[in-house]
Amino acid sequence: MCWAGSENKGPCLEFSQLSVKDSFRDLFNPQMEIFLMLYTRNSPSCAEPLFEQDNSLSANFNTSKKTVWLIHGYRPMGSSPSWLQNFVRILLNRDMNIIIVDWNRGATTFLYSRAVKNTRKVALSLSRHIQNLLKHGASLDSFHFIGVSLGAHISGFVGKIFQGQIGRITGLDPAGPQFSGKPSNGRLDYTDANFVDVIHTDTNGIEFIKCDHQRAVYLFMAALETSCNFISFPCHSYKDYKSGSCVDCDIFKEKSCPKLGYQTELWKDILKERIENRSLRTTVFLDTVQTNPFCSYYFVLSVIVLDKTMKDGYITFKLLNQLGMVEEPRLYEKNKLFYKLQEVKILAQFLNDVVNISSISLAYFRSSNQQCSTCKHTIRHLMLKSLTYPERPPLCIYNFVLEESREIFLSPNICILNEI
Repeated sequence: MCWAGSENKGPCLEFSQLSVKDSFRDLFNPQMEIFLMLYTRNSPSCAEPLFEQDNSLSANFNTSKKTVWLIHGYRPMGSSPSWLQNFVRILLNRDMNIIIVDWNRGATTFLYSRAVKNTRKVALSLSRHIQNLLKHGASLDSFHFIGVSLGAHISGFVGKIFQGQIGRITGLDPAGPQFSGKPSNGRLDYTDANFVDVIHTDTNGIEFIKCDHQRAVYLFMAALETSCNFISFPCHSYKDYKSGSCVDCDIFKEKSCPKLGYQTELWKDILKERIENRSLRTTVFLDTVQTNPFCSYYFVLSVIVLDKTMKDGYITFKLLNQLGMVEEPRLYEKNKLFYKLQEVKILAQFLNDVVNISSISLAYFRSSNQQCSTCKHTIRHLMLKSLTYPERPPLCIYNFVLEESREIFLSPNICILNEI
């Protein structure tokens, strides 16, 4: 742990600055140190010890506010996590106590297995500090542990010590090696807190699964800092999600689809009900764009046809705004079976949000080689709804003819309430 000068008061705590040399030294002389760095709005850029040397609690710690415990993972190079200070800054926008758990001397080692063993030691040490906080009037339910990599499992071990009474645990890319396949007492588990959410950024998987490795921390930060709604879809498997089979979020009632990040807690009661009544964990999926802030925008196009001749084909569509700009989506599993008077839903992802929609471009193509340039198909009802912003009114078009392999442009209107 380092100390840095402050103009207004005593020295500030800084995250332990180690290096590859320390990983090498650990091979012969393993060491373990844990420091708790407190940030609050009273001290947003200057960390201070959570407890003073006489074991008294920092005057800036407010027991009536929520407390986030931020725990890093394996650090073989010894450096400070690049995301740390930005994460603190974003969290402080919500006015809370933030405790950085610096266990760098214990995570900085070439021996990953040694760092894994140290996670139990860190959890035991944290439990003693938590007991001290409880004596000062803090509550377990006000604690939110955010653990990255090995830090996710440390959070789980702390939760086990307190028999699942911690308020919330968020696991960001929980470490897999030496944890995957372990029983629930050997890893982060959904029983470790009142509410446990996990974000995986690979496909080895409430769990949110986003398919782009090592991005969970930045996704969570973006969800906190931006206005993006990172909407996600409950699904049995990634394959089903990619096929567009998981469009409905009816199980979440008026709350609609869960949102990734800090807002996920709004779905806590429904998710807990699913576990208690049917022992169902909820796994949800989403896709993002590749660059920060990673936003993408989901719409669902619902189609009801009147004839029986559209069984083997697919619909494509584009959206035009009032400025005439065209947005073309990525469609999930275009091929659909269209049956008379049965609703078919097509999930679409846009890179940009589309507001003030003036026109919908629509086309129907057969999947087989037997094209029919003269064929016409009657559509009874088409509805376009934003899933990212479900509060927006859906748009509808009624009773029109769609010629095969020919693009048409239609002007939608806000749906009639009893027709939705």
